[in-house]
Amino acid sequence: MSLPVSPDPYLHLEEVDAPEVLEWVRERSDRTTADLAAGAHAEASYSRALEILDATDRIAWPVLRGRYAYTLWKDGDHRRGLWRRVPWSVLAEGAPGVDHPAWETLVDVDALADAEGVNWVYSGTVVRRPADDRALIRLSRGGADAVEVREFDLVDRRFVPASEGGFRLAEAKCSVSWVDRDTVLLTAPLDPEGSDATDSGYARVVRLWRRGTDPAQAPVVFEGRGDDVAVGASHDPVTGRIMASRAPDFHTSQEVFWTPGTDPTSTAPRLVPVPEDCDVTSCGDWLLLRPRTDLEVSGRTHPGGSVLVVPWSAVDAEPDRLPAPVVLFSPTPSTTVEDITWGRGRILLTILDDTESRIEAYTIPATADGDWTPLQVQGLPEHVSIDVLSCDRLADGDPTPGDRPHPDDAVLAVSGPVVPPSLVLLRADGSTTTLGSTPHRFDTSGVEVSRHTAVSDDGTEVPYTVMRGPGPDGPRPTILYGYGGFEVSMRPSYAALRGALWLEEGGVYVVAGIRGGGEYGPAWHRAAVREKRPRAYEDFAAVARALVETGVTTRDQLGATGGSNGGLLMGVMLTRYPELFGALAIAVPLLDMKRYHLLLAGASWMAEYGDPDSSDWDDFLGAYSPYQHIRPASEVRYPPVLMTTSTRDDRVHPGHARKMTAALEAAGHEVAYYENVEGGHAGAADNTQEARKAVLTYEFFRRRLPRRRPPQA
Repeated sequence: MSLPVSPDPYLHLEEVDAPEVLEWVRERSDRTTADLAAGAHAEASYSRALEILDATDRIAWPVLRGRYAYTLWKDGDHRRGLWRRVPWSVLAEGAPGVDHPAWETLVDVDALADAEGVNWVYSGTVVRRPADDRALIRLSRGGADAVEVREFDLVDRRFVPASEGGFRLAEAKCSVSWVDRDTVLLTAPLDPEGSDATDSGYARVVRLWRRGTDPAQAPVVFEGRGDDVAVGASHDPVTGRIMASRAPDFHTSQEVFWTPGTDPTSTAPRLVPVPEDCDVTSCGDWLLLRPRTDLEVSGRTHPGGSVLVVPWSAVDAEPDRLPAPVVLFSPTPSTTVEDITWGRGRILLTILDDTESRIEAYTIPATADGDWTPLQVQGLPEHVSIDVLSCDRLADGDPTPGDRPHPDDAVLAVSGPVVPPSLVLLRADGSTTTLGSTPHRFDTSGVEVSRHTAVSDDGTEVPYTVMRGPGPDGPRPTILYGYGGFEVSMRPSYAALRGALWLEEGGVYVVAGIRGGGEYGPAWHRAAVREKRPRAYEDFAAVARALVETGVTTRDQLGATGGSNGGLLMGVMLTRYPELFGALAIAVPLLDMKRYHLLLAGASWMAEYGDPDSSDWDDFLGAYSPYQHIRPASEVRYPPVLMTTSTRDDRVHPGHARKMTAALEAAGHEVAYYENVEGGHAGAADNTQEARKAVLTYEFFRRRLPRRRPPQA
């Protein structure tokens, strides 16, 4: 049952930059670093973590754009990074080293930050395709989601000043898409009064912004509603088709389109005839559909999680009726499609089969009535995690052989729990070539990886992967990690800091694939949303019990960690299942579910959690909201807690972590608090901060979880 809500004694801690609040933050952060970051072991761990993160023999993960592969490179001399590029012809011969003379620096983010006195963090780039002559660079203050947008000339390698008509947008949570050299689609809340923003703080309108004009005065071509999450827009450089969307909630959207050649400022868009819970993607002459629930078309029912394609020509001809689609994928109980990548003549499906990845490919027919034929992918290993990094479907038209990638070439990142990442080129014919591999960052000899299932309260089998460091048989200090939300999948992949700072010392690390995630598709996610949220918590608790029952660890040796939605998971473990754990690390968390929708982007997550201003609070939200369920130490023993967040997190408000810490302190519980002054929702803006964050977490568990089984009474 939910508890009555009392006045919040720590509400003032939601004032992000109030001097007295920042003093409260500094006092606790200094105390935590003086404890957990001090000592020979912690200092050696920090040095090793930074050495791994700054290693110059690691792979520069590329994004293919025309003749070049682009990347952001960080190391000890470039903490904020170099945005740079290398010719495709060099990359195709093997991943070039950091000092290869072909690398060309475009933006030195450290130098820019120093020159302007702003702690800039590079947040991505939108290149004008297929000309590849201009880019819109996104720069974030301290790693926040809000960014400043600046135009960059890729030919002259310089920012285009506003005096020359360069596009420049002040800090906002925004998106941009090139239409032509002098026009972009813009979604950004620009009105100081908030009339063009949603309740979640994102853009409510789509503007067509032309060079040399005030973006706030740009014509609006599409509008959402104030209670929507956000609007979006895109332009296909192949067909010229413009699409826009409004998201009523986090998991639904209404998609509209303009037929190529029509003017969006004078022509009303048409609605894509699919339900709002069907994801829609446009690519060239085809429209791809991914229904989240069963979709009936032309008398046939397609299960949620399917991948379907229809020709745009049929939709343009009859915009009120969806033609019978081609089925590229239909889910099974163990499989789901995690990602889809389009080439010019090929489409790649990244499929999870019991959380392990494989790639399936199809050739795209040249005509609307042509056949989609499977293409065999060769040479990829089994039992790995695969990410398609980039595929440049516009990379043709250059007369020099080998100067550009084939428009169906793709670059992949392939790794496993004890297999360091490799950069793999997947050719248009389905063959693969390894371009480079990251050296081992920790000693994997003696590390055992195994897969298991636990049985949740309702009988559901919950998968988890155990990575056990070298050492004798018997229980060990163990860290259990989980997320369980927003259809995000937990895959067992390589993590160098985890291996070097925990596994190598004999620790055990466990990744749980609880409901709410995407491990088994939309139904696995839907099983733990809103009033069903406790199923995720029951799943995680079931895995924790199984680890003790099977002898992997003991209660006192079992720690758990999670961030963001996983931080909420940890908060529930603390207040509802404290008897299961010896220590908990909680990062950038949601914890006050009575006020989460009033803080920053929180309103956008109500489809996931529920509306605390409605009966949802009494029906289910109030029953588990961690902040309202803290009990005094005289009544219950909570495991020690490490709470971390970021001052510059503009997604999940740092007030959640601050208030929970204050309440735990007042209730007499042990809690260490650390707040990074920058880093955004990621919690770290550069490698030094990433290394510090990792050391605090692993050192916390090393000190709080006993190395040996406690003696029996």
